[in-house]
Amino acid sequence: MHADTLIHARWIIPVEPAGQVLENHSLAISNGRIQALLPTPQAREQLTATETLDLPGHALIPGLINAHTHTPMSLFRGMADDLPLMAWLEQHIWPAEQRWVSADFVADGSRLAMAEMIRSGTTCFNDMYFFPDVTGRVALETGMRAVLGMILIDFPSAWASDADGYLERALALHDAFRNESTIRAVFAPHAPYSVSDQPLQRVRTLANELDLPIHMHVHETRDEIAQSLEQYGKRPLARLQQLGLTGPDLIAVHMTQLQDAEIGEFAASGGHVVHCPESNLKLASGFCPVARLLDAGVNVALGTDGAASNNDLDMLGEMRSAGLLAKGVAADPEVLPAPKVLEMATINGAKALGLDAETGSLKPGKAADITAIDLQRIETLPVFDPVSQIVYSAGREQVSHVWVNGQMLLSAGELTSIHSGRLMRDIGIWQEKLREDS
Repeated sequence: MHADTLIHARWIIPVEPAGQVLENHSLAISNGRIQALLPTPQAREQLTATETLDLPGHALIPGLINAHTHTPMSLFRGMADDLPLMAWLEQHIWPAEQRWVSADFVADGSRLAMAEMIRSGTTCFNDMYFFPDVTGRVALETGMRAVLGMILIDFPSAWASDADGYLERALALHDAFRNESTIRAVFAPHAPYSVSDQPLQRVRTLANELDLPIHMHVHETRDEIAQSLEQYGKRPLARLQQLGLTGPDLIAVHMTQLQDAEIGEFAASGGHVVHCPESNLKLASGFCPVARLLDAGVNVALGTDGAASNNDLDMLGEMRSAGLLAKGVAADPEVLPAPKVLEMATINGAKALGLDAETGSLKPGKAADITAIDLQRIETLPVFDPVSQIVYSAGREQVSHVWVNGQMLLSAGELTSIHSGRLMRDIGIWQEKLREDS
């Protein structure tokens, strides 16, 4: 049997079935998909390959899925720090966006973010920002798998002037990328406090017609809850439920402000939660009750949020933060063990995005979205449990190789589809432009 690529690794962690670690195994890729997983001695006997790669100290995991981010905002990294969410947004980020956001801004910010994500093992991201068509084109150039949020917000921007404009451009975006295997579009109303009832009702109708998920910030801060009670007489989730937005197609991001009854109701709805621990910590937004959500049967994925509020797009670091924070919040060291954290960053993200038949685990027939992590480094030795080392010890500098759809996007730590020097020069130009706003 012949393969396009054959990778011999010390460990393969397929994620499905849960808890499995395959030692001294090999993975074969053909036509962009995983062809086989088998013991290395057997692979050496039975398989030939156009390209063979020996990774004797590495673990192969499914490519990490960043289930919530704002890729172009990487250009705002460090512009406004140590502030609460609304002060950060209203006094710094929104004014800067009104001044600077354009197709060129989004192209360069997206490329910077994708370079960072690939270098830290992320193969798929779920985005929410203006000019998503530009982000989509950059994703096609780089080879990353992308979910493009069809942004909707009540105030005008460089992307659209009103709800009609946002939704018109959303439908055009969906049509433009509908035949791309690595790109899909989802509805992305910004938040309950920034989108009024009538546009949300239209999103509900369109999402039903097109069978697309709805990606939205929900219950992020105490102020959001108070504002909703004052304006609508109900908490945001209750309002979304009344509008028909809660259900198995809702991807609710943050969810730090939850009552017991809301957890049960959300679990019954079949909705998904994206946990962004580092952004929530930095903005002091609150703590998502991850252990209680998982116990209730909610699918919980993991995201970084944007680099303007994190301040990185490092899913390895996010896994460690998620695992430690959940234990502290629950006052229980046994909640959210390392294998569950890895599931949040892979298969759970794929489920939330409706991509679990395509990616999120290393199974024959799925797309070859793969990350290799070198565990034979001082920082991760000795290796008693590779999953624990990945979640609690490994740094993104240990990511050596990344494949999406079988295409190698990172080779021995070097980007293959993005010119690093040119990118850094472009970002230097933006730094000078933006400096006066920082």
